Amino acid sequence: MNIPGSRRRFWIGLRGVAFGVLAALAGGALPVESWAQEAATERTTLILVVGAAGDEEFGRAFQESARRWEQAGTNAGARLITIGVGSNAPASDRERFQQALAQESKDGTAELWLVLIGHGTFDGREAKLNLVGADISATELAEWVKPFHRPMAVINTASASAPFLAKLSGTNRIIITATRSGHEVNFTRFGGLLSGTLADPGADLDKDGQTSLLEAFLAAARRTAEFYEGEDRLATEHALIDDNGDGLGTPPEWFRGVRAIKRAKDGALPDGLRAHQFHLVRRGGDTALPGALRARRDELELAVARLRDMKNSLEAAEYYRRLEVLLVEMAQCYERAEKPEARR
Repeated sequence: MNIPGSRRRFWIGLRGVAFGVLAALAGGALPVESWAQEAATERTTLILVVGAAGDEEFGRAFQESARRWEQAGTNAGARLITIGVGSNAPASDRERFQQALAQESKDGTAELWLVLIGHGTFDGREAKLNLVGADISATELAEWVKPFHRPMAVINTASASAPFLAKLSGTNRIIITATRSGHEVNFTRFGGLLSGTLADPGADLDKDGQTSLLEAFLAAARRTAEFYEGEDRLATEHALIDDNGDGLGTPPEWFRGVRAIKRAKDGALPDGLRAHQFHLVRRGGDTALPGALRARRDELELAVARLRDMKNSLEAAEYYRRLEVLLVEMAQCYERAEKPEARR
């Protein structure tokens, strides 16, 4: 039995196997923990923070990126908060951002997406996003999000954004930066290209009908590199992604398809696996899964990935015994989702 590497959301290849195992087990289905207690109103939140443009041309680019993100958020049915565009609020953009985070639920299964658009600075010690009014530093944002345990993606598309990765990296978090160093201070094209991947079928590498955050990252990074090559210019930005909590980040060229080929530090899973489970706009089978069931399915997928990394150190019988347990529970997640009480 081989575990598919490119899985059409990793599951399409495994689901049939799991249902086959489930049907073969004596005594029928195993007990399934109820996930129906998830609140029906829990949903993804998308917070867009658009910084100071400093130039009309940059302002148009930032607003176009924000517009594309807003459209994707609307299509996703997400709770949408935009800061820094068309507001006459008495509070500063920094204060509004902090207040928006303070009002968000800190726990649960609903994803929280933070998208930072604009210019950044780095003084050799601290990186900041330039806002209208007071700026926000990586250290400050890390403190603001410290209470959060729910799934979170922080996407900083600004120049000099790399130091945000190490500050914000953590469990159940995906951090994307447009640069690999705080010293890459030129205007970044990655952010605009990333916003353009959200509704582009060409970014769907595994052809499952939806674009994961990892796929969007890889597509935008590829198009950024193509821009500099086409202009015969030295690239001044190099994006990174971190989702295994080690704070190191992985560049796009270390991926083959949707899988990183570089081993992570200290036994951590490679970057990319969690990001491939994040979809702002969900389609296909994912839409049938209530949030708590989907969260458990995601945990099981990661457990399969960990088991796969251990395969060479296990006896074959033990490997397949453990794999069977995981696949059976995955099948039960989908079986449970088909029952009316799971949707209440």
